[in-house]
Amino acid sequence: MSTFEIKMPKLGESITEGTIMRWAVKIGDMVQEDDILFEVSTEKVSAEIPSPVAGKVIEIRFSEGDVVPVGTVMAIVEIEAEVGKPEPDKVTEKAATPPPDSEKEETSVTPKAAKQDTAVPKSDQERFYSPLVRNIAKTENISQTELDSITGTGFQGRVNKNDVLQYLEARKKPGQKAVPSSEPSRPTIPVSDGDRIIEMDRVRRIIADHMVMSKKVSPHVTTIVEADVTKLVQWRNRVKDDFFHRTNVKLTFMPSITEACARALADFPQVNASVDGYNMILKKNINIGIAVALDNGNLIVPVIHHADQLNIDGLAIAIDSLANKARNNKLAPDDIQGGTFSITNFGTFKNIIGTPIINQPQVAVLGVGYVEKKPAVVETPDGDVIAIRHKMYLSLSYDHRIVDGALGGSFVRRVADYLEMERDSK
Repeated sequence: MSTFEIKMPKLGESITEGTIMRWAVKIGDMVQEDDILFEVSTEKVSAEIPSPVAGKVIEIRFSEGDVVPVGTVMAIVEIEAEVGKPEPDKVTEKAATPPPDSEKEETSVTPKAAKQDTAVPKSDQERFYSPLVRNIAKTENISQTELDSITGTGFQGRVNKNDVLQYLEARKKPGQKAVPSSEPSRPTIPVSDGDRIIEMDRVRRIIADHMVMSKKVSPHVTTIVEADVTKLVQWRNRVKDDFFHRTNVKLTFMPSITEACARALADFPQVNASVDGYNMILKKNINIGIAVALDNGNLIVPVIHHADQLNIDGLAIAIDSLANKARNNKLAPDDIQGGTFSITNFGTFKNIIGTPIINQPQVAVLGVGYVEKKPAVVETPDGDVIAIRHKMYLSLSYDHRIVDGALGGSFVRRVADYLEMERDSK
């Protein structure tokens, strides 16, 4: 029989695995092209995966809740043109024995063969290591040969963080210089009567690991400026009603802030970049991620692609659409990948200053504070006067490997300059 392999898709440029949340089919089901096969969840997005072919599901290799690496064969579909040929009396989820006259293009396998097919390769070129494991190995000077020798206890024999940390402990032999730990030892946390212990959900665990990894990878520096956004506030007050009638979208400050960032990124392309070893990758496209707080307390960063090519109307509509999709769990894979710079608006919660963590593999993130009225000295032709102005703090956290203080300071000052400019009355 001729079959088609259904593999775990790649749902983002930094995504390496996905969790099977739900199977929409079972062994023996007939599916049409684009019928939903399963739902997968990653650290950034949940998605329903359609079948690329029509046919019969003859094998399912993983169960709901399993974490599967990208590219791993998850199921086998006998393509429609072959359905009806002689086949075994019963195809089980674990294995199927092909008929003697079946085609050799692809066949079902025995349980032992299936395990070999999906196991993580052991060679140093093919064995999978997560970015966190590779970062710990680099920090602790673990050679590739040593890394390949570590026995993995994770999914399908994968080496996880605990495996590497246990290896480091075992490597500390008497008489040898102790190897510095990749992270501080965990303190003993006392638990008192009435304390509640709540296990992190899967997304929160991924966020936690990603934040720790970012702080280890990038030497963070934060520069803060105060912007006088009085003209922006006055402009918004003039046009917001007409804007809503034209677009059916409420006009916030975020489209103007995103526009200012896009213009500044074009002026300073080294901030719109990534670091790969000793190489600086300056990104051609300006794709700006906007952090969105979800109702469950987690965070996601949908991306506005080619933000420099959109006007205020386009940016406002894109931001509103992505935020609604994020809160309703409707983001598509393209909506959360390809970001080159990020903005987080903690001013929404009336916070004035923060020091955000860089969203890897980007090299900078802008924190936006609350707009508040303040007395300020204003220069006039008749001399200095004290006036009430609308002020806002902007804080830029950046990767000091590629962005120095002069560049980071110049960039965030340029963003503020664009926000302080006189605006068209339209």
